[in-house]
Amino acid sequence: MEEIDEPVIDVEDGEESSSPQIYGISSYGADYDVDGLVKRLKRGDIFIPPFQRDYVWNQAEASRLIESLLLGLPVPGVFLAKESDSNKLSVIDGQQRLKSLLFFYEGFFNPKEGDTRKRVFKLKNVQEKFEGKTYEDLEEDDRINLDDSIIHATIIKQETPTDDNTSIYHVFERLNTGGRKLTPQEIRSAIYIGKLNDLISDLNEHPSWRELFGKKNNRLKDQEMILRFFAIYTSLDSYSKPLKEFLNKFNGRYRNPTEAELERLGNLFRRTTDVIYERIGKNAFRPDRVFNAAAFEVLMVGIAKRIDDDINLEVFAENINTLYKNQEFVDSITRATSDGKVVEERHKLFNDFIMQYVQ
Repeated sequence: MEEIDEPVIDVEDGEESSSPQIYGISSYGADYDVDGLVKRLKRGDIFIPPFQRDYVWNQAEASRLIESLLLGLPVPGVFLAKESDSNKLSVIDGQQRLKSLLFFYEGFFNPKEGDTRKRVFKLKNVQEKFEGKTYEDLEEDDRINLDDSIIHATIIKQETPTDDNTSIYHVFERLNTGGRKLTPQEIRSAIYIGKLNDLISDLNEHPSWRELFGKKNNRLKDQEMILRFFAIYTSLDSYSKPLKEFLNKFNGRYRNPTEAELERLGNLFRRTTDVIYERIGKNAFRPDRVFNAAAFEVLMVGIAKRIDDDINLEVFAENINTLYKNQEFVDSITRATSDGKVVEERHKLFNDFIMQYVQ
């Protein structure tokens, strides 16, 4: 039975998902032969982001793709995004097809790390001529025919605006609509591969954070909260809604910070969650028993900015319910919480409140 995630109150989850700006995108088509595609996948020149939908095809479905190519039938193309810093190509759409090809050429169907036994990829439920054959078992002319089969790729690159690559997020979001819809953070983890998301994944294991948030979220909501903390802490003065796009831009721009910045952000998150858990308790972000994303944001940022100040956090913790009963503050964490004025208001209210406890 699939585990049910604990509820998180986050008004921003209902935000309009449409892109707030017009993009300049260059795109072109490229016809790759299958052998060349597989070699590029093996080298990492074309890569499937570490967080993508799980491979869901069964062996018969993957075999049908191979059979189509062997028979000279057309198959759907793939969408790739060009990385501006490395010129590598990340897979936006088509990972099931590409993984199926890679598995067939490597000889094992959907192998898992640590498996002691691997399932040999033999074609299944296909024409008798190909039934039960591996790549190595194919007749020479069939193997050459498969190697030379063409798969069309559409390659895209954002040209404007030049200070982010959020268009890739929106393309990915629109193309990956089948089955379970991906959450914004799942898409970010697939698109904005880099040191920042690696750090977020590591910090998600921090003991104090796990106590404060609860069990791991299957849809990466806990990791989105860490990203939100970094984004608001770093760029509150330049915040504008929608929050989803604000986080996209931050994640894209800061995907590979310096080692010094990574260490600073990591230490800040760990220290802040430690202090909040030890002094306020595991329900710090639950003004009404359920984890509240806006309450998390304002407490984390407000305390992080004063982490080195002499604040009487014991007395602050004893009186935090006063803040949570203040109607203005309650409104700021439960209504239109991504609106710029509301964000500004809740941080001002929190700052005014905590200043009473500066010694």
